[in-house]
Amino acid sequence: MDALIAMTATEAVAALRAGQVKPSELVDAAARRIEAVEPGLNALPILDLDRARETAKRREEDGVDPSDHPADLAGLPIAIKDLIDVAGLPTTYGCPLFKDNVAKTSDPLVRLLESRGAIVVAKSNSPEFGMLPVTDNRVFGATASPYGADRTSGGSSGGAAAAVATGEVWLAHGSDVGGSLRIPA
Repeated sequence: MDALIAMTATEAVAALRAGQVKPSELVDAAARRIEAVEPGLNALPILDLDRARETAKRREEDGVDPSDHPADLAGLPIAIKDLIDVAGLPTTYGCPLFKDNVAKTSDPLVRLLESRGAIVVAKSNSPEFGMLPVTDNRVFGATASPYGADRTSGGSSGGAAAAVATGEVWLAHGSDVGGSLRIPA
């Protein structure tokens, strides 16, 4: 496994803040890991790697100082659940009726995360409308468990959990009403 992907989110942010690694290097590490893992996992069905690379490069060129705000993620690549809008990307809610739905604007949560240095590289799989305790839907299919075919990735944040567990991203957005984070955990 890539040494960058092996870092925890806390370690990756510390390395970014210290200038030991660039956001573009983390985006590229995530892209390599996604390419290696995704064919069998199906945790991140919607990718935004080109825009993530542009955002990382712009952050590097602008010389953004992550010490400006203590909550700054300093260029850390993340995934957002496919129930939340990210401008220019599909938001399918795991439902065939919305398979062609492209968000015009980003959800306030996404805008806040991006304003604090997060770089969205992908959207994670979720059951239809986040309403099942397993991550399977009619748009993208099931997310496998990184721990074996005899197990579930859980839901509704199963795509997010599987992506973090396999090192595709360091952090992933999840939401929970009835166990959506607790079941995958």
